[in-house]
Amino acid sequence: MDPQASNELSRRERQIMDIVYRRNKATAAEVLDDLPDPPTYSAVRAALRLLEEKGLLAHEMDGKRYVYLPTTPRKQARTTALKHLVRTFFNGSPEQVVNALLEESRPSGEELDRLASLIEQARRQEGER
Repeated sequence: MDPQASNELSRRERQIMDIVYRRNKATAAEVLDDLPDPPTYSAVRAALRLLEEKGLLAHEMDGKRYVYLPTTPRKQARTTALKHLVRTFFNGSPEQVVNALLEESRPSGEELDRLASLIEQARRQEGER
């Protein structure tokens, strides 16, 4: 997925992409069912076509139905989105991201232990470089 294209999506296009990623693939009817404040069926089909033209979705046939799939693997899209989020809202600082998450989500003791373990693992890897 072109990172620039994903940054230029409308709110509705982003919602549709989220649905397709969450479902792994989806028909226009499934997207319509999952959309908040859904538009018409034809508006969803038009948005899906536009996302396909932008190269973000592809389709395959299931009988007479189009089934839409993301063109970029979920992990790659997640990495691109996360980098954009960190750069845009946290000045590129992982520390600021973690601080915001800790303030907002109030993790349990078990989650904090797992986070500490991940930090220790990152320290070991840094020492190996």
